Amino acid sequence: MASITDRIPASLQAGVVRAIYGLPGPVRGALAGKPVRIAGQRLDPDVQLLLRLSAMQGIGLTADTPELARAILERGAAMAGGHQGGPMDTRELRIPGPAGTIAARLYTPAGLAAGSPLVVFYHGGGWVIGSIASHDSTCRYLAGEGGVRVLSVDYRLAPEHPFPAAVDDSVAVFRHALAHADELGIDPAAIAVSGDSAGGNLAAAVCHVTAAEHTERPVFALLFYPATDATVRRPSREVYGTGFFLTDVDMDWFRDHYAPTEQDYTDPRMSVLLSEHLAEFPPTYLTVGGFDPLVDEVEAFGAALAAAGVPVVVRKHADLIHGFAGFLGVVPRAREAVADAVGALRTGLALTTRTEARRTAG
Repeated sequence: MASITDRIPASLQAGVVRAIYGLPGPVRGALAGKPVRIAGQRLDPDVQLLLRLSAMQGIGLTADTPELARAILERGAAMAGGHQGGPMDTRELRIPGPAGTIAARLYTPAGLAAGSPLVVFYHGGGWVIGSIASHDSTCRYLAGEGGVRVLSVDYRLAPEHPFPAAVDDSVAVFRHALAHADELGIDPAAIAVSGDSAGGNLAAAVCHVTAAEHTERPVFALLFYPATDATVRRPSREVYGTGFFLTDVDMDWFRDHYAPTEQDYTDPRMSVLLSEHLAEFPPTYLTVGGFDPLVDEVEAFGAALAAAGVPVVVRKHADLIHGFAGFLGVVPRAREAVADAVGALRTGLALTTRTEARRTAG
């Protein structure tokens, strides 16, 4: 049976949520409730308020069916994301893939000259939910603030298309961008990959596959709280696995829909931490919230990259939760965290482009 909020238009709900976030800080703090502190970390009050509002509206990441979970995520994304990035041209694309065409959307900030860097972006959602639409605000922000084109990928979702279908689509779109740089208006020597959560996993999987196959690789990876290892259950899943948006139960639900056989867990295309090609990964910026059940495996992945000699930064925002790249419209701390990541992206691409130019000149 539909709840009362199901019958209220998403646009109206989004307006109410933004009106609440327009209240003075002390009022928002009072609405959020008693401060939450764990292991010396205090949860950001605006995030705490968002969790409370989401619970009141029945917004979570999983549901009885994938179809219902997808609909709930789209509704929640419309409330929290907002309109980002300033004037933006968008173009819908159909890209050849291993099992038919793959939908994608190209974001181009108004006035951006041809020959810009490109970020191929893979949306989150546990490989089961999420879409170009659910991550529209994130992509607009990356494009507008990063001064780059962004290609957002609508890869195939599980359980209709289980592992490794999403990986295959992700690699196909990256390689299409390389082969059609002129058509996309980009510099083929400045293509980065990015994604959040499962999308961060897919961006890292692209780095693994291209390294393992000795083909052209991304020049930079910007990964928001990626899943990196399905083989080990680390302590943060216990500590932060309830009450902070992504739950321990959600993680099992997503994994079981995406990879129904346990032998898939050890495949480095799923558990990228196990890749034997980490030394060939590009410079990487990893960012994660302190209250994220994935924080331990994100930090372990960063340590593994560093041990392999890869330039890597691991930025933990102690007061944030999983999914913060989708909260840009309502949580100032989320905007600050994503702005930090965009700054790293701009720096990484600039350094890479200069290095490539010197190599070519030499």
